[in-house]
Amino acid sequence: MAMASRYSPLILHFITLSLLLSSSLSDDTFNSLDVSASIRSTLDLFSLHDEQLLQNDEQTAVLPSASASSSSSLSVEIHPRVKIYAPVHTHDDYKSLTESRLARDSARVKSLLSKAELAIRGMSRADFNPVDTPLRSQDLQAPLSSGASQGSGEYFSRVGVGSPAKEYFMVIDTGSDVSWLQCQPCSDCYKQSDPVFNPTSSSSYAPLSCSTRQCRSLEIGACRNGACLYQVSYGDGSYTVGNLVTETVSFGTSGSVPKVTIGCGHDNEGLFVGAAGLLGLGGGPLSMPSQIKATSFSYCLVDRDSRKSSTLEFNSAKPGSNSVTAPILRNSKLDTFYYVGLTGFSVGGRPVSIPPGTFAVDEAGSGGVIVDSGTAVTRLPSQAYTSLRDAFTRLTRHLKPAQSFAIFDTCYDFSSLSSVTVPTVAMNFAAGQKLELPAKNYLIPVDSDGTFCFAFAETTSSMSIIGNVQQQGTRVHYDLAKSQVTFS
Repeated sequence: MAMASRYSPLILHFITLSLLLSSSLSDDTFNSLDVSASIRSTLDLFSLHDEQLLQNDEQTAVLPSASASSSSSLSVEIHPRVKIYAPVHTHDDYKSLTESRLARDSARVKSLLSKAELAIRGMSRADFNPVDTPLRSQDLQAPLSSGASQGSGEYFSRVGVGSPAKEYFMVIDTGSDVSWLQCQPCSDCYKQSDPVFNPTSSSSYAPLSCSTRQCRSLEIGACRNGACLYQVSYGDGSYTVGNLVTETVSFGTSGSVPKVTIGCGHDNEGLFVGAAGLLGLGGGPLSMPSQIKATSFSYCLVDRDSRKSSTLEFNSAKPGSNSVTAPILRNSKLDTFYYVGLTGFSVGGRPVSIPPGTFAVDEAGSGGVIVDSGTAVTRLPSQAYTSLRDAFTRLTRHLKPAQSFAIFDTCYDFSSLSSVTVPTVAMNFAAGQKLELPAKNYLIPVDSDGTFCFAFAETTSSMSIIGNVQQQGTRVHYDLAKSQVTFS
């Protein structure tokens, strides 16, 4: 008692906290976040211009691809997106870049939720845009790189189109089915990094007629002089309109597939910034995996601020040990999205209290959890988000808080730290499977001054979205034959 009386309550508090931290660390309930490296990365993005990025080509590191599934599996070179377009062109600093990313991300989420809501109601965008209304005019893998340097928050694949093939950067999107790219002549095209595709320069270009199965599969389509026209709207104001055609699609030097149905867009507008178009990886009949009859596909998303790149692969082998597998669930109302069997979260090694059924798809088709390559920040229904956030903040009371930022309500000031110890965060799936997230996948810098935010956000929708920030550095493998998704 005499010994204890010598210490003030404040000192006793820190002694207790230190004991708790050391005990927790031994139980693998805390992660270490390299603050200095994260801040350095934000500054590096603005240190080089286009010509310097190209000169530094040989310094670009490469992440390993998935193992080949057979002797016929093929590989490609890596083409980092950041090499050809520096962020200094469009943003003054990392804070403005983050604001732009999050604004685009909110638009993306709005688009997905709109698509899901229409499907649940048994409606489509065609109900708001009748078809008689005139519209404005094998084993493969492709290189995959971060498009964050252009403020898009998306990831791009380098894909060849036409005969002879010309390569284009295309957004990869697990939330869409129709693949498309901008085509000449343009009645309205946004600025892209590559020259716009010219159909007259390709010997394999072939327009589809209105009577074809592909044309009948469109959500919104129309006929003009016997040719099939398509329109894809993304719910955030983005859209593409043009001819539905077949073309030869090439995946680097690994091979090509003839007669793939794509959209040749002559009137395009929206949040695509820099990319020539979009590669639809959804679960519908017009998606790229469906068209090439892939039994699986996988991708590894590099850090959003990285100059490194990885690959998008079709028919690659399932990852081996040290991986987490979850069932792919089907929603009878919507075949595009990949729903997964998420059961909950753990923080600091302990399960977060979330009501049962929060992440389930109900009889009407509402709810559920989808894995999405295009959404940046994971979205959770309000009650689930609040429970996760509160579990995290209870273990971070010793950290200096910062003001909220955009969609983030939980932020910290790490400006005086080179590294920091934070609670672990894990996603829990069926059969006790648990995906432990690296600290940098849930505490991200929002400026170059040391402000970091908890990278989850709430949504008023009952549908949850696992975003690409949480997927970074992970090979995500979709086994379409076995209806499983594996994280490794």
